[in-house]
Amino acid sequence: MSAVAEADQTAVRVALWRAMHVLVDPAPHVLADEVGLRLVAPPDGWRDRQDMDPEFTRGFRASIVARARFIEDLVTERASQGVTQYVLLGAGLDTFAQRRPDVAARLRVFEVDQPGPQAWKRQRLTELGYGVPDWLRLVPVDFEAPGPAGSWWDALTAAGFDPAAPAVVASTGVSMYLTREANEATLRRLASLAPGSALAMTFLLPIELLDEQDQPGLRMAASGARASGTPFISFFAPDDMLALARAAGFADARHVSGAMLGERYFAGRTDGLRMSSGEDLLVATT
Repeated sequence: MSAVAEADQTAVRVALWRAMHVLVDPAPHVLADEVGLRLVAPPDGWRDRQDMDPEFTRGFRASIVARARFIEDLVTERASQGVTQYVLLGAGLDTFAQRRPDVAARLRVFEVDQPGPQAWKRQRLTELGYGVPDWLRLVPVDFEAPGPAGSWWDALTAAGFDPAAPAVVASTGVSMYLTREANEATLRRLASLAPGSALAMTFLLPIELLDEQDQPGLRMAASGARASGTPFISFFAPDDMLALARAAGFADARHVSGAMLGERYFAGRTDGLRMSSGEDLLVATT
């Protein structure tokens, strides 16, 4: 693989955490996803890495699989209601298309991501025999390149997205890297989608709103992000995020907290698996 086409390491970590949920946590699994592990094909000993320690990563991996499951439930529900387009902004190593072709093949799925990591993913999908079917559109966009804020939108429509038809849009693990102004511009663009569209977007809470036991984890994540040159820029209180969505023009906006996801997906577990606090969801509809 070329030096340009390489995996994004944040996406790799998320994919391995999803796999660890299956490998180390007892059933029932919130999300059964080992496809990302196949894509990454990490070297022997990967589970000995500090960022893969089963105890240290419990809250993180629980949060990762819960948000992914919530969005998949939303996509499945909307697909059953006739929505035919699904857009992932900052798709990373999402594996919905490979794991759930029963749903995905009834949609047109658009994965929007940086060109290098996406080229790497395309190559790995081919090598593993998944391929890239016609209903899966990989849309390369250099989010960091100078130019109009709508460049990702132009690329999306050029790839066959129909702005006049309803869609589900998911944006996970992206908003914290964007300025407040860029987040506002993205929300305004998405609020202009056809009636019946839905957005599910994660956002980081200000550290003072986290459970005390989870604050060190956020500080460490923020420090690592700074060190890698991709610092966390934006944090939002839930009321602030709801106000932004309504000001952008969404007909309805609701806050889905980590506690709500915990009640939905982890209630009754006997292993004590719980989500770390710090990342919540905005669900908005046009």
